[in-house]
Amino acid sequence: MTRIFLGLALLDTLTLVAAFAVGILSWLGSGSSSDTTVYLTHLILGLTGGILTLLVHCLIFTYFLGTGRWVKEVGLAYQLPDEPWPKLTRELKRWTFPPALIAMLVTIAAAAAGMGVQVRAWPWYVHGLLALTTLAVNLAAFVVEYRSVRTNGEIIDHVLVEVDRIRAAHGLPSNLEALAQEEGERGVPTGR
Repeated sequence: MTRIFLGLALLDTLTLVAAFAVGILSWLGSGSSSDTTVYLTHLILGLTGGILTLLVHCLIFTYFLGTGRWVKEVGLAYQLPDEPWPKLTRELKRWTFPPALIAMLVTIAAAAAGMGVQVRAWPWYVHGLLALTTLAVNLAAFVVEYRSVRTNGEIIDHVLVEVDRIRAAHGLPSNLEALAQEEGERGVPTGR
């Protein structure tokens, strides 16, 4: 997940920066005149960046909800103590969700302000300040999210090692061996 998140966050950041840069070019050129190619490029990049931002942060929400639940359920099934892993996954979720949600809301506000400028209902500087804030808040949120995703991956690895230790102590095959055995029984090819 770390690599996937990094790629999506980088793509989103580049899209938001491009939208901001083209927005400045549009403003310097003809303002919010909707008949210019530069403005239309800004609009498309802005909407694409906004939707991509929502997608990336929603992916983070889904990832932490799913993996947090998995760690909790495995902890209950194997009678693992709440500390350190299940508790840490809950704490990671609490640390990660607020910056992600704020980043989403600021991005939505910037897009709404952009439409306000386009219909000449809002001053341009409101949209400009919200766009700049969107860049800063999303970069900060991406840093928090990356650290949390990396730590969460380490937690999952630790839980898997502990589960294999418990299974071995009870004379059971490791997770990988049990999975391979199950796939073999179902006729699923085991070559990866």
